[in-house]
Amino acid sequence: MKYKIIQDLKNISGAKYILTANWHKKRYSKGWRYGEGEALAVAKPATLLEIWKLLEVCVSHDLIVIMQAANTGLTGGSTPYGYDYDRPIVIINTMRVNGIHVINEGQQIIGLSGSTLFGLENLLEPYGREPHSVIGSSCIGASIVGGVCNNSGGALVKRGPAYTELSLYAQITDEGELVLVNDIGIDLGNNPEEILTNLEQKKYSTHQIKYPKKRASDNTYHKRVRDVDADTPARFNADGRRLYAASGCAGKIAVFAVRLDTYKAPKRSQVFYVGSNAANTFTHIRRSILSEFKTLPSSGEYLHRDCYDAAKKYSKDTFVIIDKLGPNFIPKLFGFKRKIDLLAEKFSILPIKFSDKLMQFLSYFWPNHLPKRMEMYRDKYEHHWVIEMADDGIDEAKLFFADFFKSNEGNFFICTPKEAKKALLHRFVAASAIGRYHALNQKDLGEMMSMDIALPRNEKNWFEQLPEAMNDKFEMKLYYGHLFCHVLHQNYIVKKGVDADALKQELLKIYDERGAEYPAEHNVGHEYAAKPSLFKFYKKLDPTNGFNPGIGKTSKLKYWK
Repeated sequence: MKYKIIQDLKNISGAKYILTANWHKKRYSKGWRYGEGEALAVAKPATLLEIWKLLEVCVSHDLIVIMQAANTGLTGGSTPYGYDYDRPIVIINTMRVNGIHVINEGQQIIGLSGSTLFGLENLLEPYGREPHSVIGSSCIGASIVGGVCNNSGGALVKRGPAYTELSLYAQITDEGELVLVNDIGIDLGNNPEEILTNLEQKKYSTHQIKYPKKRASDNTYHKRVRDVDADTPARFNADGRRLYAASGCAGKIAVFAVRLDTYKAPKRSQVFYVGSNAANTFTHIRRSILSEFKTLPSSGEYLHRDCYDAAKKYSKDTFVIIDKLGPNFIPKLFGFKRKIDLLAEKFSILPIKFSDKLMQFLSYFWPNHLPKRMEMYRDKYEHHWVIEMADDGIDEAKLFFADFFKSNEGNFFICTPKEAKKALLHRFVAASAIGRYHALNQKDLGEMMSMDIALPRNEKNWFEQLPEAMNDKFEMKLYYGHLFCHVLHQNYIVKKGVDADALKQELLKIYDERGAEYPAEHNVGHEYAAKPSLFKFYKKLDPTNGFNPGIGKTSKLKYWK
């Protein structure tokens, strides 16, 4: 039976693109940061129709399907997790199906299953438009569809998380039948072959594109984020108002394409660098800007001094590579790192996480990469905030900060273009710092925990203050995040010998008491338990539990047994 399944898959995509050897499967069956497991095969289709035909084989043989794009998820949601599934797994990696269609004069796009944010950013530039997300997830090659499926993004204050009600997808019914759902708003035909081929080859006219009363973005988010007195978070994964078909599905359906709004690029942009030793200072700034400014910020990225230091030392190589070679090189770098680490696993003379140790060693030879004024603020202030304003918001911010710091602790400076680029880049590479530190010192440390929490919009004491008894259990704590949205990434390394699971439960209890939601934007993967609204949504999308079972710590068994 196994031989027949493999042969059926090869007949669709060709033997070269059906991976069955453990060595070749590993980079797809092991998460970028978290989780791994066994797969019968990895399929790499070239067209949407091939994906459909692969799905037909998998469903007919009662296999589990895990849809995967760039495999850049932080919580293990796009790979197998463990070895206790009740059916064999086939991973369908969609990165060869990377077409993007620009429609309605650039105001919307259609991203096929393997299209990337970086590719979209380049494609929209001539139209004077921007995608939902910019540097951040885009710089490691993340996919457009993956962002929608995981409610990702939200760093850009006016745009909120990735969301659409217009998509084309396959799902498995209660009876175990594979069906294609065309909800993308384009007349493409009457059967899967017609629909998928016509979409991919763009065999449709402007007259076939419809504009139903469905959203292609979270177009009310700017109102939610301004409501600074609301006692709920602005955005989080289990928010029922943003769970719709592909949006938030976490791989419980097979998404072929999504239709999304784009955004007019600003005429002018300006980055302000703000420092303070009082978290309360940032509370006042946040509430004033969100509730009083006519123009919302483009972004506002927070960094604690400890995280600043860790990123400077342990994310330096990533910073330099993006700065010198551009973000388009990063997917190649991560691919190379994975190959090096997999190779190192086969040779006992090479250390674990060999690529991290090699790159860290090389980074020591590069001079200090951060601007002098940032370094001065590092010495002077504990809390750092990189705020980007656009167009009319620039003058609003200049006047506000000049007046605000006459009577409040802290200060600001207006970044030069070079400083602005480096300040934003320093914040975005900070996410990798804790992983690098842990890789270098793993023998002397306990486990690593990366928490992704959304605080209520009316929370004023946003900076975490843990009881001393808990603090003593941590080797390292790094705080950074999207402060205007009150979404914080809180990364911890526990001391050796500490029960990380028990400590995590203590943290979650504190988050619950504060009215926080989690995860905020990284999705549940296999790290978090899906809350009731999310669990109900998953079960409705996938009644047989044939797509990505076990997500959100749910059942891995057929029919959710």
